[in-house]
Amino acid sequence: MNNRLNTIISSFFFLGNSPIAPGTAGTLGSIPLYYLMVTYLGGIQYMVFLLLLTALAIKVSSNAERIYKREDPREVVIDEVVGFLVTMAFIAPTIINIVLGFLLFRALDILKPFPCRRLEKLHGGYGIVMDDVAAGVWANVLLVAINNILIK
Repeated sequence: MNNRLNTIISSFFFLGNSPIAPGTAGTLGSIPLYYLMVTYLGGIQYMVFLLLLTALAIKVSSNAERIYKREDPREVVIDEVVGFLVTMAFIAPTIINIVLGFLLFRALDILKPFPCRRLEKLHGGYGIVMDDVAAGVWANVLLVAINNILIK
């Protein structure tokens, strides 16, 4: 993959170039992708797409470290996209769920509860992406609990 295409994907169409809070910009940018996925894909298809996107994210994030010549470049936000999509897996696309999912994911991505911080230490793209996947799992569990306890 050439550097230009890698940069476009890893920055999620340059949202990672935001001068303020690029991770938040990348997460916000993933909301339309989530909505398209949940509208047009079934649950299994959603998960297959998410697994393929996660593999792509690991690859382009590893390449981005070489391109930017530093570890975990702030321009790389494809990991936030994957993390948000994990957060929203099997969650109904209501405004409340999207807002709660966004807030929960961003908070957990920043706070890095176990095992997120440990996963962040993995080499290359694995460390960049897998801590966000773990934060997404945490956020998904909390969102499911909120939906089952408070919203229903």
